[in-house]
Amino acid sequence: MKKAILAEKVGMTQVFSEDGSLVPVTVLSAGPCVVTQVKTVENDGYEAVQVGFGDKKEKVVTKDKNGTKSVAHRHGVNKPEKGHFDKAGVSPKKYVREFTFENSSEYKPADEIKADIFAVGDKIDATAISKGKGFQGAIKRLGQHRGPMAHGSKFHRHQGSNGACSSPSKVFKGKGMPGHMGSVKVTVQNLEVVRVDAEKNLILVKGAVPGPKKSLVTIKETTKASK
Repeated sequence: MKKAILAEKVGMTQVFSEDGSLVPVTVLSAGPCVVTQVKTVENDGYEAVQVGFGDKKEKVVTKDKNGTKSVAHRHGVNKPEKGHFDKAGVSPKKYVREFTFENSSEYKPADEIKADIFAVGDKIDATAISKGKGFQGAIKRLGQHRGPMAHGSKFHRHQGSNGACSSPSKVFKGKGMPGHMGSVKVTVQNLEVVRVDAEKNLILVKGAVPGPKKSLVTIKETTKASK
């Protein structure tokens, strides 16, 4: 892998292609990402590039007249994280991820990775945490069929028989049940880059990308060639 970047999902819109057709796209605010650490075989046992994305507030500790400490930014960066970012010469970042590049040795701390690393027509894989749907039944969660909707039927939206009582006297592992739906890592492969705006750090991707608005999206060059 030679190209990857972290982005924030902005939303969906539509643009016109050169031939006049309407293309639905997902707008991603990609980067700029900064290199916070370069992993080497000598020091870490493997080669990788650690990048940071999104500014993070520092944790500010104040004292009142009674000497009581209070934290202004509870979710700010702590001292070990601050030392890690200071060593790289970058400001504290909200997200930190690692990428295994083929040319990892060419990167140095504080180097920037911008949206123009991708070009129009590139094929990418987009990974994000999908939208959470809460507790859902087996019909919505697993696509199971419902029962008859007539008045005499008492079986409408149940998940069906769980197992015979005599044999095997148990519910098999993997039986479709109601439960929590969504909020899992999802990767959509082989998406096409429609437009790149390097000045505004925007990448327009054809089709849908997993996750809600303002969620973190990892973009990598695709591992699945189009047919």
